[in-house]
Amino acid sequence: MNGMNNVQLILKQLKIRPKKNLGQNFLIDKNIAKKIIIESELSVNDVILEIGPGLGVLTEFLVEKVNKIYAVEIESKFCTYLSEKFSEWDNFKIINGDILKIKLPKCDKVVSNIPYSITGPLLEKVFFKQNPPQGIITVEKNIAQRIFFKENYKNFSRITITLNSFMEPVSKFNISRNCFYPTPNVDLTLIKIKPKDNINPFLLKNDNKNFFLKFVAGIMPYKNKNIANALKLYLGNDKEKILQILRKNNFKNNKIFSLKIEDFIELSKLFITSKKI
Repeated sequence: MNGMNNVQLILKQLKIRPKKNLGQNFLIDKNIAKKIIIESELSVNDVILEIGPGLGVLTEFLVEKVNKIYAVEIESKFCTYLSEKFSEWDNFKIINGDILKIKLPKCDKVVSNIPYSITGPLLEKVFFKQNPPQGIITVEKNIAQRIFFKENYKNFSRITITLNSFMEPVSKFNISRNCFYPTPNVDLTLIKIKPKDNINPFLLKNDNKNFFLKFVAGIMPYKNKNIANALKLYLGNDKEKILQILRKNNFKNNKIFSLKIEDFIELSKLFITSKKI
């Protein structure tokens, strides 16, 4: 029985129809699963967080190689199925809950085909913090392009800045959408990201981080404008006052898309007292 037929049979037995709004697309190609495991560079000491394990295709490989797996699954029927499937493994723990609402268990690595519908908030919760884990995760191809292409105007976006402020993109490879059932309507990419060696200390205070994330979201719609115009449009401040602050701090009034990642952090420091939430 091939991977798709097997998944269809299990779903029928569980009386579950995949929910598009939960990003329930199940990996059916075990060669891709093996590739993900290789990219994860697992060790016997690793503690792994798997988000949305579904029917446990990746989990089958993980349990054999690591110290502990925390699998967070929102669908209770899958939790029951996985609890039975891995009942003989002491290193496997299933957590029934919404990954965006639960307290995250401590882990070294996140290895997951993550639900595409919550990619942005999920990245923020799991990785945008002090001492984040490594990530080996499957995301939409266009998101991967934005994460990796920092100097390409078309792909330069909010997620380019925010993720690269906390994490360092390491590698990526594309995965055919036909490796999943139901077939998603987007192309996919496996990305590997690791914590930055030196996260800017400004971002390690929660209030500063929250402002920075909102600040970036607020000015990026104006990425083709210069800094002063973008900040005037977002913050509603007087343009001359903005220019005075920029000149005082030796900030050139360049186009937003031409800035480096660190420039956005420095800008948010300068304008945090003018914050618009």
